Amino acid sequence: MKSFKKIFTFGLFIVAFSSFTGINDDINAALKAGNAFKVSAHFDAKVDITILDDSDLLSKLEAEKMLYDFFYSHHPSDFKVLHHGESKSGLEYTIGKLVTDNGTFRLSYYINKSNNSEHIQQMIIDAE
Repeated sequence: MKSFKKIFTFGLFIVAFSSFTGINDDINAALKAGNAFKVSAHFDAKVDITILDDSDLLSKLEAEKMLYDFFYSHHPSDFKVLHHGESKSGLEYTIGKLVTDNGTFRLSYYINKSNNSEHIQQMIIDAE
């Protein structure tokens, strides 16, 4: 019975620790796959999105459509994280290279952490 308690406690520790790893792995995998739906699942209600020359503050659904259109025209084959950190204002950011069949793009996204949730607040895709 004592070993069961230890295993159970260890299991709870692992589950609790894994919940604090953030959403970056999910987002990065979705970007690599070109899956706008999975990326947008992490969008805030309003997203400041810039894709090449188009920039706007859009609803989650509008931003998903904009990202879907970009992925439709530029099929991603890889996403490599170049830098990850936290700004002085507390936003977590990731900067990477999005490799597509029409070239390589610099992609940045910023995550706002509030009320025990994390959401993409801003995304920028620029030609490299």
